Amino acid sequence: MTMTDLIEAARVSKAWPFQEAQRLLKRYPDGAKPDGSPILFETGYGPSGLPHIGTFQEVLRTTLVRRAFEALIGAKPEDGKTRLVAFSDDMDGLRKVPDNIPNAHILEENLHKPLSRIPDPFEKGHESFAAHNNAKLREFLDRFGFHYEFIAANDMYNSGRFDDALRQVLRKNQDILDIMLPTLREERRQTYSPILPISPTTGRVLQVPVEVVDAEAGLIRFTDEDGATVEQSALGGMSKLQWKVDWAMRWYALGVDYEMYGKDLTDSGVQSGKIVKVLGGRKPEGLIYEMFLDENGEKISKSKGNGLTIEEWLTYGSEDSLGFYIFPNPKSAKQLHVGVIPRAVDDYWQFRERLAEQPLDKQLGNPVWHLERANGGFEGSEAPGAGDSLPVTYGLLLNLVSVLGAEAERDAVWSYLGNYVENADPAAHPKLDELVSTALAYNRDFVAPHLVKRAPTETEAAALRALDDFLAKAPADMSAEDLQTEVYEIGKREEFGFENLRDWFKALYQTLLGSDQGPRMGSFIALYGIENSRKLIAEALDRA
Repeated sequence: MTMTDLIEAARVSKAWPFQEAQRLLKRYPDGAKPDGSPILFETGYGPSGLPHIGTFQEVLRTTLVRRAFEALIGAKPEDGKTRLVAFSDDMDGLRKVPDNIPNAHILEENLHKPLSRIPDPFEKGHESFAAHNNAKLREFLDRFGFHYEFIAANDMYNSGRFDDALRQVLRKNQDILDIMLPTLREERRQTYSPILPISPTTGRVLQVPVEVVDAEAGLIRFTDEDGATVEQSALGGMSKLQWKVDWAMRWYALGVDYEMYGKDLTDSGVQSGKIVKVLGGRKPEGLIYEMFLDENGEKISKSKGNGLTIEEWLTYGSEDSLGFYIFPNPKSAKQLHVGVIPRAVDDYWQFRERLAEQPLDKQLGNPVWHLERANGGFEGSEAPGAGDSLPVTYGLLLNLVSVLGAEAERDAVWSYLGNYVENADPAAHPKLDELVSTALAYNRDFVAPHLVKRAPTETEAAALRALDDFLAKAPADMSAEDLQTEVYEIGKREEFGFENLRDWFKALYQTLLGSDQGPRMGSFIALYGIENSRKLIAEALDRA
């Protein structure tokens, strides 16, 4: 595949990252800004809490669009045609003390001060609460190999690099008020100001009316918390901006071309878009994505604690599967709970195995193509992961581990894998070995505590005896396909009265595995071993 082939295929691809990248190409038909500077992608982070899956998905999805745009213009990541900025709004005032933070009294004593000017309650040697969380963000992004530039609001405000943009906000103060005041409740209008001064006496971010005294000099006037009238500069870190104004100012100051955001910020995006136009800038391109839901279909909330953390996903699944699960249509809500992990792992590997044999247009619609390319690991000359495959499905691995019980260990699992996997050595199958560990954890925490194997009915017991009779005569090395064929044949026998094969397999799953769903039984029997499988049947018949 040549670069020309890739460009042509990318320009007609219906995959959502390419559709988003096409919007950027309409913004800059030549594939570059008029001044030759890189196309700027941005993601935002509020460091009042630690980074989470929401942070991950926004950086990942933005990266996918960034790489898709590079493909459209025939650029490589190292060409420097694009930039990705991870921006931390660490000048924001702390509104409330987050849950599960050590030394909460430190935060309580510093409420409403900028996050970057509050001592670190974690006491890890960072200069502030925000610095601690910013470090965690960078550690988190680096862990997943994202290519980005980190920018903190604290540095931009304090160094004066935002001063020119702040002067423009002061010049346009009334125009911004005209945009914002109609959107506010009457009570809020009385105190609203685009500029939030920082009190010279308490160091807090103040929500008070502000008079612009001299926009060019950056001078403002306001009433401090002690009732005194104060004139001071709004520049050099002595003020910050209201959220929607701050967002627009950032777009204007940095020249942001693309930023996506959640559905909950739809109205903010509208107002900030109007404000950046008043400032003389242009609203970035970007999509509005749907939020994650819990297993009950309710919106995930940090305060409710009904979400799923990155650490939890990686305890029970793989990094690849997390990106794969997040990839499909960002405009559709997704349930995010541990129950979706096993399917995500297996679906990822199915798409990965398929990729090498697909024509180019199908590759560009395959999530794995985008995930491999996301951080520069694949330039498009050949399909990534060619020949890669998982020798057993994660679902089958979970069934094996559940049968072995809550006390199963890694070495025991690998001894059974020797029945099914050629060269069953963890060193030869590192990806599978990772999944052995996650399967053990998943079984321990979610399967074993609730495992119930029901007793078979009379006709089910008769079918199980027939299966046992067959296995008693079968050679120990019978293939999974031959075993599967015989399982089918037994289920189709009229004497056992199954209306369809689905009922037969459901009986096998519920009586032998304690589950409503399960693997191809031929594969399971080959993996677990014929004699061990006969023991499972005997235990089920004892319950009849």
